[in-house]
Amino acid sequence: MIRDLFTPTHLLIVVLIAIVLFGAKRLPDTARALGKSLRILKAETKAMRDETPAGEQQTVKGQVVDGAPAAAQAPGQAQATAKQPEPQAH
Repeated sequence: MIRDLFTPTHLLIVVLIAIVLFGAKRLPDTARALGKSLRILKAETKAMRDETPAGEQQTVKGQVVDGAPAAAQAPGQAQATAKQPEPQAH
């Protein structure tokens, strides 16, 4: 079923529809822009893959990664950080 989508007649119909929709003048520019976007996407995904190899970062549910657990803070500290600044007289 999917094999039949890439027959020469179907591809010809798709090309003709693209020419009608975009016009013969804009079609090369559109194809160039699409190719450039695909190259950028490919480069970014390769960079992401190289940046974080598989198995290097493992996450464990239930552990706090960025410091002390929230339950270990004193109640006074939590209130001090939530204090609003006082309005100044002009």
